[in-house]
Amino acid sequence: MKYIFTFSALLLIVHGSVFAQDLDRLRQAPQKEGLPVNAPELEIEEVVIPQSTLNLKVDYWRTWTSFGINANQASFSENWNGGGVNSISVGGFLDRKSTYTKDDKNFTTQLILNYGMLKNKDQLSRKSNDRIFWDNKAGFKLSKSWSLFASLAVETQFVEGYSYYRDEEGNDTRSENPISNFMAPGYITESVGIEFTPDKTFSLRFGTGTARQTLILDDRLVFEDRKSFGVDTGKNFRNELAFQLVANLNRNLSENINITSRYAFFANYNEFGKASHRLDATLTSRVSRIINVSLSGILWYDKNIDEKVQTSQTLALGIMYKFPR
Repeated sequence: MKYIFTFSALLLIVHGSVFAQDLDRLRQAPQKEGLPVNAPELEIEEVVIPQSTLNLKVDYWRTWTSFGINANQASFSENWNGGGVNSISVGGFLDRKSTYTKDDKNFTTQLILNYGMLKNKDQLSRKSNDRIFWDNKAGFKLSKSWSLFASLAVETQFVEGYSYYRDEEGNDTRSENPISNFMAPGYITESVGIEFTPDKTFSLRFGTGTARQTLILDDRLVFEDRKSFGVDTGKNFRNELAFQLVANLNRNLSENINITSRYAFFANYNEFGKASHRLDATLTSRVSRIINVSLSGILWYDKNIDEKVQTSQTLALGIMYKFPR
């Protein structure tokens, strides 16, 4: 058996060798020159890319506008034991603010207009609000929170204001001459200094170089025996050099509640002890997309006008539109 297996193995080896020699005869060497390949000629052509027709530009301006009407009304029957006076008041407002920001330069302009009328039973109608305020500020950023600024502000009112009293017969009567009018007084304030802005909701200006002009353009308010709005007797113009501090706040306390306020401190360098203070604050609660409830207050002390603190407060339900929303 052993010899048979060995013989078979040798037979397979010999047969494989002969088969391999037959395959070698069938092999052919490849041609030294293959199929011809034609290389294309390269040409460089100029390609014109069409320009966009959108003509987009960077807009460095941003604008916010809010305006609306507020109203209050109260009525009582003749036999109402709790007491009260029928009354109605209507007021309108406009607040428009625009900013230009590019690199380290910034410009802000804001116009605030307020006017309202109040009518109580058995009384003459009278103003409940009257203000024109236009503030302009240019700034150059020094760091993240500090910048140099120069500002110009104009403040006055729309129409005449009167004082009211009861005559001998108990009738409601107003003064014969107005106690204020358009640009009587009118304030023009120029200021330069440094501004601190820790975030987008608060700013604080230190106006070390401030000048304010007080104008009285109604001769009925120019007196020969006493000063008027700090202006010397018989004159209708006063210029002051002073230090001014202005703080502005516009912050959302919650999703539907916002508070805005402006505090202004003004001190004449020659009469620093007679500094004036004014605080305007408004708390607004949004009831719906356009309905809101607002509480506004003014605290004002100016010794050149009155020895006492002047206050004003308004609670109103109104319609307000904001752009952009």
